Amino acid sequence: MKPKFLLAGLLLSAGALTVQAQTPAKKVLTHDVYDLWKSVEADSLSNDGNYLLYAVNPQEGDGVLHLRDLSQNSGKTFPRGYRSAFTSDSRFAIFQVKPTYAATRQAKLKKKKPEEMPKDSLVILDLGKGNTQYVARVKSYKLPKQNGEWLAYQMEAPLATKGAKDTTKTSAPAAAKTTAKASNGGTGKKEDGTELVLRHLPTGQEYRFDRVTDFLFSDKGNRLFFVKAAKDSLSKGGVFSFNMAARKTMPVDSGRVTYKNLVADKDGDQLAFVSSKDSAGKDIRYFQLLHWTAKDNQARVIADTAFKGMPAKWMVSEHAQLGFSDKGDRLFFGTFPRPTQYEKDTTKLEEEKVSLDVWTYRDPLIQPMQLKQLEREQKRSFLAVYDLKGKKMVQLATLEIPDVALNPGRTADVAVGSSSVNYLLSIGYDTPSRQDAWLIDLKDGSRKLAVKDTRGTPRLSPGGKYLYWYEPADSSWKAMSVKGGNPVNLTKKLKIAFYDEQNDMPTLPEEYGLTGWTRDDQYLLVNDRYDLWRLDPSGKAAAVNITDGYGRQNNLQFRYVSLNPSQRVVPSEDKLLLRTLNLKTKDAGFYTDYVTKTGAPQKVFMEPYSFTGVRKARNSDRLIFRRANFREYSDVWVTNTSLNAPQKISNANPQQSEYLWGSVELVNWRSDDGVPLEGLLFKPENFDPKKKYPMLVYFYERNAETLHNYRAPAPSASTINIPLFVSQGYLVFVPDIIYKDGYPGESAYHSIIPGVQSLVAKGFVNEKNMALQGQSWGGYQVAYLVTRTNMFKAAMAGAPVSNMTSAYGGIRWETGMSRQFQYERTQSRIGGTLWEKPFQYIENSPLFFVPKVETPLMMMANDNDGAVPWYQGIEMFMALRRLNKPVWLLVYNGEAHNLVQRKNRKDLSVRMSQFFDHYLKGAPEPAWMKKGVPTLVKGKEYGLELIEEPAVATPTPGQQPATSATTQPASIK
Repeated sequence: MKPKFLLAGLLLSAGALTVQAQTPAKKVLTHDVYDLWKSVEADSLSNDGNYLLYAVNPQEGDGVLHLRDLSQNSGKTFPRGYRSAFTSDSRFAIFQVKPTYAATRQAKLKKKKPEEMPKDSLVILDLGKGNTQYVARVKSYKLPKQNGEWLAYQMEAPLATKGAKDTTKTSAPAAAKTTAKASNGGTGKKEDGTELVLRHLPTGQEYRFDRVTDFLFSDKGNRLFFVKAAKDSLSKGGVFSFNMAARKTMPVDSGRVTYKNLVADKDGDQLAFVSSKDSAGKDIRYFQLLHWTAKDNQARVIADTAFKGMPAKWMVSEHAQLGFSDKGDRLFFGTFPRPTQYEKDTTKLEEEKVSLDVWTYRDPLIQPMQLKQLEREQKRSFLAVYDLKGKKMVQLATLEIPDVALNPGRTADVAVGSSSVNYLLSIGYDTPSRQDAWLIDLKDGSRKLAVKDTRGTPRLSPGGKYLYWYEPADSSWKAMSVKGGNPVNLTKKLKIAFYDEQNDMPTLPEEYGLTGWTRDDQYLLVNDRYDLWRLDPSGKAAAVNITDGYGRQNNLQFRYVSLNPSQRVVPSEDKLLLRTLNLKTKDAGFYTDYVTKTGAPQKVFMEPYSFTGVRKARNSDRLIFRRANFREYSDVWVTNTSLNAPQKISNANPQQSEYLWGSVELVNWRSDDGVPLEGLLFKPENFDPKKKYPMLVYFYERNAETLHNYRAPAPSASTINIPLFVSQGYLVFVPDIIYKDGYPGESAYHSIIPGVQSLVAKGFVNEKNMALQGQSWGGYQVAYLVTRTNMFKAAMAGAPVSNMTSAYGGIRWETGMSRQFQYERTQSRIGGTLWEKPFQYIENSPLFFVPKVETPLMMMANDNDGAVPWYQGIEMFMALRRLNKPVWLLVYNGEAHNLVQRKNRKDLSVRMSQFFDHYLKGAPEPAWMKKGVPTLVKGKEYGLELIEEPAVATPTPGQQPATSATTQPASIK
């Protein structure tokens, strides 16, 4: 038998060689292939589980919407389809279709007005009959949650025709011709509204309403509510209700200037909204809260400035979201203090008025934070409740207790109020921040201090029986009955850490998260690093490890996957699906277990992939998920709740097989302090361990757990694109870093360098051609490392902090916060103030050691960076420039910490490739490196052309390149 198998093997090998000879050689990834790579988005199942919608979209260009009939294993595609949804009865698919990318681009080139730009179309697809109807120029659409027979969509404004009269259609049967000037948040902008179409999907019958500015379905789909804008004094604005059963439109309220924030109760028998009679241009506009019921079909004002229960000189907020309780007996809304009205000073010219910010040490928030939060504060509202049965308003939030939260169904008789007012002065250096919490009675507004000076966030259980929170100060989960009593420490007696065991910052560690609550607030379910726990919130019953310690024993991490997004509790009687990660191998998969049954969790499968996007059809056991690893894109897979025989549905990137890709593996080494570390090593396709490869080293905190993540070729916001460089023959090493308080730079050195040395020792790394790259915190560490070692031939640092002494006193402009907190307590890890630990600030600042730098350094520091002040890059650049060290600084105008605009991402990606290719592969130097780009030619020339002249050649063993010493690699200092 052996010869027979041998012969078969030889024939197979010969056949394989023949096929291989006929197969075109794989191509190298380049910057011009980015748009070939697509992503799967908006994947959703119909409620009956028979249909699947998903969009496959390129990074730039026109996407395709896919509809799959899972029961028939067939499908259809719709170019440029997006915003897709199924009706609740699974009979129809609704989606919009974008104009072509080319048409939109051409219109922009012609500088067409917004109303003249190409617009979306709407598609209505009958899944049973296969009929498709297109509607042009549709702005948006909505579907009710529970009634699949109805669809409402709003049209774009009709294109104006020169000399034509107003051809706006009038509303359909029983719809009164009414409208109003609607305001856009009090800005004075007039909103005319457009036609709204209500369609009965089974029959195709339509009802049309003109000048609509807002519309809303009740959850049950028994009513459609909409707002109409005023046309003139005869056609006033108002709110209307369309009854689906009666096919009749009825006015809810009319004659006011503005109507906003419509909300209906679950049954659709009540409606609430805010409204104002004041003109849109008025400085202070007074709003009223109105309530309508189907029973008497009348809208009544239930809250106003002068109503009982309204605090003195307060008013109804137009910015707060309204909400009914699940029972429909309470209506929640917002109020706020009446703003001071200032008269305009008409005696001074604008140039005579002083504009300044006054900073004082007594300010609760520093001026930059106040400026950043100005708009939010102007729109801040304070929660109030109206008892619809008792007809009583109760103010819940106050200036002293501004934040009030309710239980999920808004059914409890208490709310939890929280306030950091007493601790505002410490924001910016004291983290986690502190606050106090109160229990507030919804019936009379009385409050009781429940928790003083906590660093956690107390919340209400779903049933409203308990207040619960994780307390960072003692790393424990706590709960207390809302009826009274003291807080109970639920985890104090357990010899298990519920805090982040890997925390290496000089701050209190965070928890591992909350799984949820079981029915009737019986149990609180929380996570440790590995397992799930069941806690009795009363503290009477002992804590139970749901997964029986199996995770900790086997290095597995279990996390609950909810298959019902609308479910507010964890079903304790049902089998739970647990997403599982092997913390050693990084393989992932699923186990199952029960909340109340004993026994180890049961394995479904574990594989060398990552799994995300698990979702179940509402009315069937069909389930979808996404599976990925480095070589396999995160496509959609379909299976059942038992996860049997999953099938791959989408295939977003078949072109990948045409390109050289590579592989990734987990590598291990020890830090200089002897601590075990992990990292990722990406190798080129057809890797030959006998060859030597140039290597890029990229890092940011810890990344080993991303072993099975897919990384698409794409222009970079700030870091190297790993697949691109691997395809071009580079090794890419991504080491994990562990830190010691006060020594962030030193810690990076003692973690990264031994990892690099361990790979060099394997013989396949060209130690003469290695480079560093990092962004933000990684950028800082790149800047630090080049002051400590010359073993790297080049380095790129994005948004680096170079001088901790100057950065410490700066501002994070995107939030307005002081930067002090991050140096004292979080990522920068110094662990003290500048005056407490001045030498550590200096020792960890690359700027003070630039004379030691011998590595060519490329930096990016953008002039609108709100995280790291761009002058940090300038300080480093100016120091290196003065010392005549090779250094380049890229400043993308108007860009933030990470690049947002695709054109800039493409540009950075090309420049990084040119930079590393020049130093590590001996490629010609580009003009921007050799000659720069003078301001006189900015925007006309980009300096990307390569200068064909002798470049920095890759040195052969034992031979030094004919270049300056600044480009020569050297041993570690």
